[in-house]
Amino acid sequence: MNIGITCYPTYGGSGIVATELGMELAARGHHVHFITYANPIRLDPDTPRIDYHEVEVSNYPLFQYPPYCLALASRMAEVADCYALDLLHVHYAIPHSIAALLAQQMLAPKRRLPFVTTLHGTDITLVGVDRSYFPITKFSIEQSDGVTSISEDLRAQTADVFGIARPIEVIHNFVNCDLYHSNDAKKEAAQFAPAGEKLLIHLSNFRPVKRVLDCIRILAEARKNTPAHLLMVGDGPDRGPAELLARQLDVAGHVTFLGKQNHVERLIPLAHALLMPSEMESFGLAALEAMACSVVPVATRVGGVPELITDGVDGFLEAVGDIPAMAARVTSLLTDEDLHYRMSKAGRWTASARFCSEKIIPQYESHYKEVIERAG
Repeated sequence: MNIGITCYPTYGGSGIVATELGMELAARGHHVHFITYANPIRLDPDTPRIDYHEVEVSNYPLFQYPPYCLALASRMAEVADCYALDLLHVHYAIPHSIAALLAQQMLAPKRRLPFVTTLHGTDITLVGVDRSYFPITKFSIEQSDGVTSISEDLRAQTADVFGIARPIEVIHNFVNCDLYHSNDAKKEAAQFAPAGEKLLIHLSNFRPVKRVLDCIRILAEARKNTPAHLLMVGDGPDRGPAELLARQLDVAGHVTFLGKQNHVERLIPLAHALLMPSEMESFGLAALEAMACSVVPVATRVGGVPELITDGVDGFLEAVGDIPAMAARVTSLLTDEDLHYRMSKAGRWTASARFCSEKIIPQYESHYKEVIERAG
C-alpha cells in the first residue's frame, strides 16, 4: 500500500507512535509518505520506502495566525495525487482530520481518497472538549472513513463525551521488542551515577499533565532510604520549575536533565525503574518502552494505563499525587533484588506477548484494507 501519514513531529506520544508506525509499515514493504511541517523527531529520512513531504505555511501580514490546516490540506491532496496514495492516516484529530477531509474533497472529482483518524488522548480529553473545538472535533471523527483509539478507556470517553455511535477500533500502542530490550550497560550508567547509585528515568514532553515536578519529589523522598539518581529525558514548559524544585529539595546533584533525545532505547535500559506520575495518560507509551527494556514502571492509575500495567505484577499503580506511595514503591524496587527481578521479567513478557510490533502492526494493516474496500 501507499500510505500517507500526518502527525505532530514533536516529542509527544502521538508523533512518536505515528513515526514508529510508519517505519514498521515500511519495513513490511509498504511505501509511507510523511506529510507534516517538520521531519518527525524519530524519523531517519534515509529509511527505505519512506518519503517526507514538508508542509510550507506562508505567513502573510494579513494573517494573524498562519493557516496551517489549509496548507496541510493542499499538500495532502498534492502528495496523494502525485504518488497515488491508497489512504491517509492522520494522528491527533485537530487539525489533521479536517485537513484530510478537505484533501479528500479536493480529489473527489478524480477518485475517492479514504482517511483514518487515530485518537491519542488530549485531542479528545483536552483540546476536543474545549468549546471552541468541540463541534469540529465531533464532525471530524464522524466524517473519518476509519477511526482508531489507542486504548479502550479513550474509546469509551470519545463515545461518551461526543455522543458518537460509530465504530471506533481499539488498536493499542506498540513497541519494537528487537530495538527495546535490556542490556548490561554499566559503563554508560556510571557516567550518570559514578558512586553506583541505581538510576530512575522519566520521559515526557514536560507539560503540566505529566506532573514532572512529582518526579523530583519522589526522588527526594526515596533518597531518604536508598541512593538513587534520576534521568529526566525530554523538554517543555515544566523543565525550569523542575530544575528549581531540585535545587530547593537539595537533590540537584542527583538529577540529570538530558533534554530531547532521539535514541531513548539506549537510555531506558540504564534505569532500574521508570517514573510516570501523570495526571492523565490514554495509554502510557513510555511505560511500555520501559517494560520492553525490563525496567519497572511506577505510574498512576489513570486512563488507559491499567490496560497496560497490572499492578504488583509488571509495574506499580498509585493515585495521582501520592508521592509517599510512589516513593515507597521506588524504594522497594531499588532495595529488593528479588522483587525487581520478578517484576522486570514480567514486564518484558507483557511487552513481548501483547504489545510487540508483530502483534499490533497487522491490526493497522487489516484496518487499512477494510477502509479501502469500503471506499471502493
